[in-house]
Amino acid sequence: ARALTPQTAETDAIRFLVGTQSLRYDNQIHIIDFDDENNIINKNVFLHQVGEIWHISTSPADKGVLATCYNKTSDTKVMTCAAVWRMPKELESGSHESPDDSSSNTQTLELLCHLDNTAHGNMACVMWEPMGDGKKIISLADNNILLWDLQESSSQAVLSSSTALEGKGQLKFTSGRWSPHHNCTQIATANDTTVRGWDTRSMRQIYCIENAHGQLVRDLDFNPNKQYYLASCGDDCKVKFWDTRNVTEPVKTLEEHSHWVWNVRYNHSHDQLILTGSSDSRVILSNMVSISSEPFGHMVDDDELSDQEDQHQEEKIKEPLQDSVIATYEEHEDSVYAVEWSSADPWLFASLSYDGRLVINRVPRALKYHILL
Repeated sequence: ARALTPQTAETDAIRFLVGTQSLRYDNQIHIIDFDDENNIINKNVFLHQVGEIWHISTSPADKGVLATCYNKTSDTKVMTCAAVWRMPKELESGSHESPDDSSSNTQTLELLCHLDNTAHGNMACVMWEPMGDGKKIISLADNNILLWDLQESSSQAVLSSSTALEGKGQLKFTSGRWSPHHNCTQIATANDTTVRGWDTRSMRQIYCIENAHGQLVRDLDFNPNKQYYLASCGDDCKVKFWDTRNVTEPVKTLEEHSHWVWNVRYNHSHDQLILTGSSDSRVILSNMVSISSEPFGHMVDDDELSDQEDQHQEEKIKEPLQDSVIATYEEHEDSVYAVEWSSADPWLFASLSYDGRLVINRVPRALKYHILL
């Protein structure tokens, strides 16, 4: 397995979706519900009969809707296609019955529509408009950026605009992210060693970070609280943080992994917390305070301090806090292809390795209280 996503529209239950990559069997989507109080994982399984799943993403507005990118083999050709699906009604919001024999009641996803890519090539990923009503999605297909409008009840996807990467050679996007800032009018894409920003209204390039990494860029993520900040990771084993207003140099670079870094994710609530997953089989949680929205820790109101404390506080406030690696998680025995924060609990995250092992972890309690108090 290499496809993992939180259920974005679900803010109460802790829920992740995993897509399988099996050549011999029908592929499946596993819905993983984590019961925090009792420390129990429940899962439900759907059949995804169209092919092995390379990417999965969920609607920000509708708990029951998701999109997958999957391989379709016809004759001698393999195409990566994309489609939008709906899960059965009773499973949209976390159900906690865990059937012992899951094979007997496997349900099938309902196909809402295909994102037709016959003219555009292989789909790399599908991104939903972050703050939207779940009707706008962008897909990256080979060197094309395609903006789709999902019509009523999502039974049809209409291509509303598109643009293509121009240049020498076989240009292909590897990944992209839709920025939650600027009224959701910007996306960032990765192709080869380059990161580019695009305006979704004009479909024009707005910035370009050439040679962002020494080798292929694998993944990107936007800081949820600082509008110009972007993280990237890649096959040079590095994670880099950029200010898109000045793209000549990264603001910070992390070099903690010893193999390709597949994934980088900012925490949605506390942007100093950064998760990365790599084919060195490790997940690393870093505390990047110096470039976060609270580089000096929480600001304290002057009224609350006595004079003595006041002086003390001033001395303390002057220098930014130190960046550090908080924890390295080594529960995986295979390449970690995906890490994701829960959309319901900011202190909880999941990681997925190729052998199909899903691990759920919490931010260490001491750090959690340090951030909160």
